[in-house]
Amino acid sequence: MTNVVTGPIAGASAANAVVHAPERDPARLPGTQGVGVGQTGPTGRIMPDFPEPPALLSHGPARIIAMCNQKGGVGKTTSTINLGAALAECGRKVLLIDFDPQGALSVGLGVPTYELDVTVYNLLVERGHDIHDVVQHTGIENLDIIPANIDLSAAEVQLVGEVAREMVLARVLRPITDEYDVVLIDCQPSLGLLTVNALTAAHGVIIPLECEFFAMRGVALLVETIDKICDRLNPRLQVDGILATMYDSRTLHSREVVRSVVDHFGDLVFHTVISRTVKFPDSSLAAEPITTYASGHSAAEAYRQMARELIARGGAA
Repeated sequence: MTNVVTGPIAGASAANAVVHAPERDPARLPGTQGVGVGQTGPTGRIMPDFPEPPALLSHGPARIIAMCNQKGGVGKTTSTINLGAALAECGRKVLLIDFDPQGALSVGLGVPTYELDVTVYNLLVERGHDIHDVVQHTGIENLDIIPANIDLSAAEVQLVGEVAREMVLARVLRPITDEYDVVLIDCQPSLGLLTVNALTAAHGVIIPLECEFFAMRGVALLVETIDKICDRLNPRLQVDGILATMYDSRTLHSREVVRSVVDHFGDLVFHTVISRTVKFPDSSLAAEPITTYASGHSAAEAYRQMARELIARGGAA
């Protein structure tokens, strides 16, 4: 079975980091429902303190994380954008990869997808492209993106006849991973060849899970798929955690789903829980992460807490 990442990432050295933390009140953690350190959070567990992460003296090699769930509408793209922006705020150099033909990640960061001549699709199916020419800088410091559009939908068919077709993305990313601390891959809502490529290239997986019964049913199948890829294609692959999204503390259903997921998966479930709010579609419409669109909102603080928790678990540099 896959396990939670608990140690430092491969290739990272403690000598690369120095402690640099601004003043804050250790008695309270912003974010998940305003739950304080030592209090019981939505997951039914005591909320630990996630300290401000150390600043880095150098960047790379990147930890590659696939944001994956075969069910659509569970918050994969929203979490990829906002977790990436929160990690960038922590001084991490972050690359986002739009690996969904719908191109929602690209649109959510203001990339004009239908005007692009070269996207991740070209990197996958054509030789001779320099990945650095495809990377686009966003308006957020330390946050870059490799965009996608509807062209990517043809990639699965074209890759079927390729030798080692599951490892094409890993080959594409190889020249650039030393330049970033974290690479987040926004997967499409399926378990097809593109998602298998993402999981084969990744070190870890974050599973965004809507706090709704039908969303919970598919997680066991996804974990089974991850186990198969770990066994046959990518032995280093680990589940970094399950992130509960679209939580509504006012409904018994949301609370029961979160508790049920914790009962089944234990410490694989992140302490941080992302609540439902209209600020997320508003920020998407503005083509900004929530951390800049509504910086002081509890949803922005929740993703900052999520970034700190991921770093504390060893799931990011």
